[in-house]
Amino acid sequence: MLKSIEKLIDMKHVVSNCILFTFFTCCFFTNLSAQDILTYGDQSINKEEFLKAYRKNNTTGKPTEKSYREYLELYTRYKLKVKAAYDLKLDTMPNQLAELQNFRSQIVDQYMNDETSVNRLVNEAFSRSQKDIHLAHIFIALPKTAFLADTMIAYNKAMDAYNALKSGKDFGEVAAAFSEDPFAKNNHGDLGYITVFTLPYALENLAYNTLPGKFSRIYHGKNGYHIFKNTGERKAIGKIKTAQILLMMPATASDVVKAETKRRADSIYRLLLNGSDFSELARKFSGDNLSYQMGGEMNEFGVGKYETVFEATAFALKKDGEVSQPVASSFGYHIIKRLHRSPVIVNKDKKTMEDLKQRVTGDPRIEVARKEMLQSILRLTHFKLNPVNENHLFVSTDSSLTNKALPEFTDMNTKTILFSFSKKDIVLKDWLDYRKGIRNQTALVSGKTNKELYEQFQQTTAFDYYRNHLEDYNKEFAYQLKEFKDGNLLFEIMQHNIWDKASSDSIGLKNYFESHKTNYWWQPSADAIIFTCSNEKTATDIQAKLPDNLNHWRRIVDSSRGMAQADSGRFERIQLPPPAESKGLKPGQFTSLLKNPADNSVTLAYIINVYGDRSPRSYSDARGLVINDYQTFMEDNWIAELKKKYPVKINETTMKNLPH
Repeated sequence: MLKSIEKLIDMKHVVSNCILFTFFTCCFFTNLSAQDILTYGDQSINKEEFLKAYRKNNTTGKPTEKSYREYLELYTRYKLKVKAAYDLKLDTMPNQLAELQNFRSQIVDQYMNDETSVNRLVNEAFSRSQKDIHLAHIFIALPKTAFLADTMIAYNKAMDAYNALKSGKDFGEVAAAFSEDPFAKNNHGDLGYITVFTLPYALENLAYNTLPGKFSRIYHGKNGYHIFKNTGERKAIGKIKTAQILLMMPATASDVVKAETKRRADSIYRLLLNGSDFSELARKFSGDNLSYQMGGEMNEFGVGKYETVFEATAFALKKDGEVSQPVASSFGYHIIKRLHRSPVIVNKDKKTMEDLKQRVTGDPRIEVARKEMLQSILRLTHFKLNPVNENHLFVSTDSSLTNKALPEFTDMNTKTILFSFSKKDIVLKDWLDYRKGIRNQTALVSGKTNKELYEQFQQTTAFDYYRNHLEDYNKEFAYQLKEFKDGNLLFEIMQHNIWDKASSDSIGLKNYFESHKTNYWWQPSADAIIFTCSNEKTATDIQAKLPDNLNHWRRIVDSSRGMAQADSGRFERIQLPPPAESKGLKPGQFTSLLKNPADNSVTLAYIINVYGDRSPRSYSDARGLVINDYQTFMEDNWIAELKKKYPVKINETTMKNLPH
């Protein structure tokens, strides 16, 4: 990778594959650390840094002393150039600062999660995905705007249900008597099977923390009180894709309507048994507006998505294509066809865990990780909350929001420090500016008290401070920034010291050519037009058209509408397709078609003239090669100067102890 970076001319954003560690003072090297593998000037490269860079760039083959030393030379050259760039203060150039900030903004969000907490949630979700829980439920409703008296009534009702369960009464009977779930009277609280992501995270925790055969404590949720019973567990059964024909009827349908709907469902089922097309019947008869136009096809689903009877019938189908008898639900009668069954994934392979992580981060449960991260951020940033008079604080806030003059309090003014971090104090003015900035953002302020908004401000400010100082707290993020910064500096100094100078030094280039003419001879070659075509048909069309229109070959390429590209000039035989046939080339012939299996493109060449012997190149023909070699020549001389300016010393003891 370092070789390619050093030769790179036409690429602006170069990211080096190396880390830059902390600078050391000159006096340090009088007592060289045993872990330092090399010093250059007042800088050092330690063993850990070198091995990380080596392993990143040498992914195949067992390391040897030779490979270590070859890479150390490349790495040293790289570090010397970057050191020279810093000494010239190229890192302070506006373009360098702007590009570093742009890169920072691109990657910072990747690190704004507490990976430990996120990974814990992902592993928890995987573990829970391996089993289904048969759940029963008692629910006592409580409106968000409930008064204390309403809350006490609901709580007492929940306690009555809980005490009935503790006395040994049947859960189903208690659910039918107390639960305010509208279906509880008929299903006795039976929710059927659930699995991970079926319920809100808090309720999922309640379910998975309740042992089989046991009922849970009372849980106060957003909408009321919940009691769960784990009536049994099984190994997770995965997901299923089905199609359905739904004959709808209202839950309050009369017996006559129910009987007529059942008769129609049985009639359609008999048609299916006699070979009628399921899709056509679904389009004609199904009342499911979401699926009938697709021949009844539904999205893949797992347990806990639909009513228990529907799911049980669907998962009971033994093979793809099997059709169920009509089954009744609260929506009507369903005829279900199994299309595909997806078993539960039991291995923690990379794709499975990445997919699960994506689902976790998109689920409200990620707030758990965010709260844990906030606590970590407050510790890391040395958050300190100063005691203030909240009454004065919020009176000042209300005055500011109504554009009134702030009251004159002896203990508070716009410069009063409210809280602080390691490198920043947050004052009253910051809080007032925040409140003015969000006053029209309903999602941020609706239903919240001044105290709640002040806590929100503390959290938002803490995340912003951490984000803006992330390199102080996250080594991997700091490494990525340094890697990008050093790569850009490498490009900048190479452009300034080598590439531009070599390209514009016409006298130096000609002198170098004259001194190395023997390096620039033509090997056996040919004048040719090389065509690259997107497919074989385009190539054969060119073969047919070109001989009679040789002078108009560009027009032929242009007429291909982008299906062909071409280049003309003198090429050595090894550059012509296919090389194996180039020894017998003759003017006026095409080479054989060379197919690229990766993209089915085809390359061929038309031979205009053949040169059988070696011959010297002119300076004009060799200029591109001369520039490349002259750049290497200039670079080697520059490296020699840098090694004198920043003396290089290898710690042979550490070098010999590198792992093999």
